[in-house]
Amino acid sequence: MLTDEESAALAAVDEAGTARTLMELISVPSVTGSPAESELQHQLAGRLEWLGLDVDLWSMDLPALRAEPDFPGTEAPREEAWGLVGTTPDGGDGPTLILQGHVDVVPPGDLAAWDGDPFVPRVTGDLVHGRGACDMKAGLAAHLAALTAIRAAGIRLRGRVAVHFVVGEEDGGLGAFGTLRRGHTGDACVIAEPTAGTLITANAGALTFRLSVPGKAAHGSTRDKGVSAVDAYLPLHRALAALEEERNRDPDPLLAEYPVPYGLSVGTLRAGDWASSVPDLLVAEGRFGVRLGEDPADARAALERCVAEACAADPWLRDHPATVTWPGGQFACGMLPEGHPFADTVGAAHADATGGSVPRRRGATYGSDLRHYTGAGIPALQYGPGDIAVAHSERERVSVREVVEAARTLVLTVLRTVGVK
Repeated sequence: MLTDEESAALAAVDEAGTARTLMELISVPSVTGSPAESELQHQLAGRLEWLGLDVDLWSMDLPALRAEPDFPGTEAPREEAWGLVGTTPDGGDGPTLILQGHVDVVPPGDLAAWDGDPFVPRVTGDLVHGRGACDMKAGLAAHLAALTAIRAAGIRLRGRVAVHFVVGEEDGGLGAFGTLRRGHTGDACVIAEPTAGTLITANAGALTFRLSVPGKAAHGSTRDKGVSAVDAYLPLHRALAALEEERNRDPDPLLAEYPVPYGLSVGTLRAGDWASSVPDLLVAEGRFGVRLGEDPADARAALERCVAEACAADPWLRDHPATVTWPGGQFACGMLPEGHPFADTVGAAHADATGGSVPRRRGATYGSDLRHYTGAGIPALQYGPGDIAVAHSERERVSVREVVEAARTLVLTVLRTVGVK
């Protein structure tokens, strides 16, 4: 049975207002590292102030953060990064619940593939289309809608809600890293990534690697005098494929539904500078999955060992070995402790808010900010509107109904976690 306060707050969730907020957020092209990413942080600070929260908006000290030994890395160039935390002021002796979401989105890619401007939201029936619609402007809108409803219902909280809106999630998690380093913390955290009606309680990790493969330059008409770096790379590619197969045997049950839980993918290959020259260097960059519970250092060592063994078995590479470096985003794995009651709280809130069943729990194969919070000792899970299957594509969209359902679930999660005075 719902309490009177819960019923009042659920009734105050504004579907039309939530949809407007979602479209306003999509309209800001907050690509990772762009000026619009900072612009959106300042806009959201204004929204949090309007909601009566105590707001901490600060310019992050990028050189200092990059000097930290466990800095998560970045891929997008940036000149600034803004942190934003809003905290409800009326808490007493209750716990603090973090509502977390990232404001940055990936670039839209080929504009011709979109049906219109990706940053002008398009509505078809119940669906809102646009870059960032589900990843994760919908989650931000759900957080704001939940807080707005609690405020409209006049409910005073025993504990506190801390809203962490962060930058740079898409390329490593700079924003969450800097927010936690500033001292913002809590007793539990909901990250409103798109989870398609499930609870994500674990993330595999993902490391960006760079493989430099030497060759020997020659004129293309006398290619036998040289060694093509492209040819030299081929045995390494086969070795990486074998490594992926080996690491995906017997995955954790939370990831067993995925054909390849810990993907190893080569995303870019660059070789040569002239069509009639034998290329003397190939550079491959890719993504290397980190297994649940695995230290990223051990994962790096496994790939480096694989490359070294493949080089040792090849006549050319034996004397001219490839080198491995680790630029860009470095996502460790993360997991809500097994049996932690916070998953039960969120699951029951979803069932009560939607009239449906308790959502199933699963893991995700991609990296996220979850590992920053669990790594800081904060129990965290992902729950939010939308489906990751359409994120990062020209098909990106989200159902307004799902955003509202997520907001209602967050309302009950807040009230049941931090308590009511």
